[in-house]
Amino acid sequence: MTVGAIRDRESPTWTIIEYLQRKGSATIKELEDLLGVTTTAVRQHLSSLLAEGYVARSRVHSGVGRPHHVYTITEKAHELFACHCDDLALTLLEEVFALEGPERTQLLLGRVGSRLAQRYADTVRSTALQQRVEELAAALYRNGVLTDVVAGDDDTFILKTYNCPYHELAQEHRDICDMDKDMMRQVLGSNVNLSTCMMDGHTGCSFIISPRVEPAGQEES
Repeated sequence: MTVGAIRDRESPTWTIIEYLQRKGSATIKELEDLLGVTTTAVRQHLSSLLAEGYVARSRVHSGVGRPHHVYTITEKAHELFACHCDDLALTLLEEVFALEGPERTQLLLGRVGSRLAQRYADTVRSTALQQRVEELAAALYRNGVLTDVVAGDDDTFILKTYNCPYHELAQEHRDICDMDKDMMRQVLGSNVNLSTCMMDGHTGCSFIISPRVEPAGQEES
């Protein structure tokens, strides 16, 4: 099975990998419901993914009843969602830290975030906040970032991402997370806060987005 075949978004194998990336794990029954196929068909897809090293299987006991297997994706599968420029980018960032110090590095990341915001801004054109968040989520998805948008409390929305294109880079430098958050703030013109982060062991990152409130004394006359 080639990487190209794995990454075909119309293929059942990619559907399984994307589901596991979002949810963390799944049983065969869950994958049957996801694909709408038989147990035998699911097992065939999983056998291929297990053989290629994209999926791992573990046996679990949950209360009364027989133990069952759950399936998770491996580091090899995580790499399908990563930016393959990480090694070069990490090396360059380390050199910037060494030569320029943290303040100059943060300035650089701020400029990179602004450049990214300019790219995404063209695809976010609605005036309603929910639609703007959904447009940004769709643009991120087209660039390989798995996303969901759900309604929060008090006119807020939560943009969830389930993979990081800068995974290795963000593991070394959490400033990357701030860069991503600031990029979203610029694109959406709204307040953005990172409430959970996959770098802390969560299955994804949750960005809470709320309408921007102007500081006192800044209202339009």
